[in-house]
Amino acid sequence: MSALVWIAAGSLAAWLWLLLGQGFFWRTDVRLPPRRDPDSWPSVCVVVPARDEAAVLPESLPSLLAQEYPGRAEIFLVDDGSADGTGELARELGRRHGGLPLTVGSPGEPPAGWTGKLWAVRHGIGLARARGPEYLLLTDADIAHAPDSLRKLVASAVTGDFDLVSQMARLRVESIWERLVVPAFVYFFAQLYPFRWIAVRGSRTAAAAGGCVLLRTAAAERARIPDAIRHAVIDDVALARAVKGSGGHIWLGLADRGETVARSDGVRGDAEVRGDAGVRRNGGIRGNVDSVRPYPRLHDLWRMVSRSAYAQLRHNPLVLAGTVAGLAVVYLVPPVALVVGLAAGRYGVAVAGGLAWLLMTATYLPMLRYYRQPLLLAPLLPFTALLYLCMTVDSAVQHYRGRGAAWKGRTYARPDPAPEEG
Repeated sequence: MSALVWIAAGSLAAWLWLLLGQGFFWRTDVRLPPRRDPDSWPSVCVVVPARDEAAVLPESLPSLLAQEYPGRAEIFLVDDGSADGTGELARELGRRHGGLPLTVGSPGEPPAGWTGKLWAVRHGIGLARARGPEYLLLTDADIAHAPDSLRKLVASAVTGDFDLVSQMARLRVESIWERLVVPAFVYFFAQLYPFRWIAVRGSRTAAAAGGCVLLRTAAAERARIPDAIRHAVIDDVALARAVKGSGGHIWLGLADRGETVARSDGVRGDAEVRGDAGVRRNGGIRGNVDSVRPYPRLHDLWRMVSRSAYAQLRHNPLVLAGTVAGLAVVYLVPPVALVVGLAAGRYGVAVAGGLAWLLMTATYLPMLRYYRQPLLLAPLLPFTALLYLCMTVDSAVQHYRGRGAAWKGRTYARPDPAPEEG
């Protein structure tokens, strides 16, 4: 029991530090920085890597075609060896909706040392280079943008003199498992990479959200993007580190929540938004940058996390052991200490565990509000953390079985070095 006292006290001390000393990661008010319209709007090329995305393209691609951008902009969608007709569907959507010019290309299979997505990004940037754009918008094929999304991103980048501006898209939260896992996913990400620290010049913290990255072309060339990160499975964080490491000024924050919209029956809440971009349901919220990919089952979310969790730990078993121990002490010990302390009459243990659980719950409330989820989900964060712990261990197991980071038919067991280019 004396050991449990120290462990419970350590958990409480960890939560006091997280509350005050980790960049106020739990706050959700880091949105696009102040901006003003530039006198002259820079040219932008949008690069969209896409592999087997026919299910989501009818909703996401029209939102890019419909961008209301005052300057010159065009879209390059790169079909990364799709087997579901993604490329032809993209061409058909371009013909049907019009809007920004659309070019659909295909780079072929990636060579050794390249992930498929980054090989597609390299091809898209190569196509865009002929247009001489001042900025590149790298966005995933499952991301739907509000009509003024590109305009706001560019205005923020120009006003703040940022080389990289990234918004973490609002993920779908409809199924029970999405409600349990998705807000926690963003919460944990912000805990690892506090948004307020990322924008500080000279700080070591660097991260981006791969679904929406506006990148100054000159900064991409200076950081040798994407060649310098060609083997990265977690490419968004690697990209941000490369840009910041080469002297770039970067920014990452949450997408605007958007607004609650009414259904056709006049009820505000579980909205249904119809239009040229299809139907968007997101718990009644229409944001400016939304992911339209569904993860309805626990299996889908498990695969999303486990495919890259061990890569995040640099495939290091010692780091894995430390991560598992840290998750246990920080997230699992508080409820266990509270229950065991009350059952055994050790009220010091119960108080330490209860206070730690209370701080954990309080820091999770802003993220639940951001996603407009029931606040009663906040005390369940230890259960969700246990799921993430199991996903991380499973990621390591799959790695040592040779399956590694698997995504849409490709497996990256470990980062193989690419051959040097002349």
